[in-house]
Amino acid sequence: MALRPGRRPDAAVASRSSRILGRGAGRSAAIALVSTVVVFTAISLVVVNSPGWPEFKASFLNWDEVKVWFPDIARHFWVNVKLFMVCEAVILVFALGIAILRSLPGPVLFPFRLMAIVYTDLFRGVPTILVVVMLGLGVPSLQLSGVPTSELFWGGVALILVYSAYVAEVYRAGIESVHPSQEAAARSLGLSRLQALRFVIVPQAVRRVIPPLLNDFIGLQKDTALVAIIGPVEAFRQADIAQAADFNFTPYLCAAALFVLITIPLARFTDWLVARDRRRQFAGQG
Repeated sequence: MALRPGRRPDAAVASRSSRILGRGAGRSAAIALVSTVVVFTAISLVVVNSPGWPEFKASFLNWDEVKVWFPDIARHFWVNVKLFMVCEAVILVFALGIAILRSLPGPVLFPFRLMAIVYTDLFRGVPTILVVVMLGLGVPSLQLSGVPTSELFWGGVALILVYSAYVAEVYRAGIESVHPSQEAAARSLGLSRLQALRFVIVPQAVRRVIPPLLNDFIGLQKDTALVAIIGPVEAFRQADIAQAADFNFTPYLCAAALFVLITIPLARFTDWLVARDRRRQFAGQG
């Protein structure tokens, strides 16, 4: 290969390699685009030409129903959003406390570790919908003085209890992933066990578990619809009211679209965080 004066051979090889890789990436992107269009076009043709398509379209894709009910469903969707935000803030703190209790060493603290274990096992084992029903309908019926009677409040408490059990295990996995040498180094500097946990171990653990935490909160956002079964009117409950009024299932699709608008950006953000952590790990190994 003839080289221009003053140009190093390694620079020429690198330039040629980059051009080849660029052409390969462009070809792969074009093939992916074409195959995607072909597959989805084929699926669409099969669905549209199916015998029951007219009935399905009238029942689930009725534009007139969307225009009538979507504003009401969107307005009540804010109940789901506010419930999600409040529950998420409480879960982040409460679950971390449970994880720390379970990681404390020594026989004196065994009762606290036992309570944390029982809590996580119990609320991870009971279906979320049962916890929502038992608290949302059971506690207000007791009519205890000074205890809130709002079904929405107790539905939120049920979600907090269940998801705190899952998130606590995520935190605990992050804490146990921190190498023991980190604690030993902190103790050698004069920090106590609690100080090492607070300033050294927990910050590292939290950074490591952010992607799985976001996955749990994606599930929490969807499960806020479960409070509808105990009475509060949110997006799913409003869609159910609309369906009962017009005997059409399109309002359910409207509610589903609102949940998707929230969960998909959060899911893509989680994927980006996972990819970034993977790149950092590969860079550290190199």
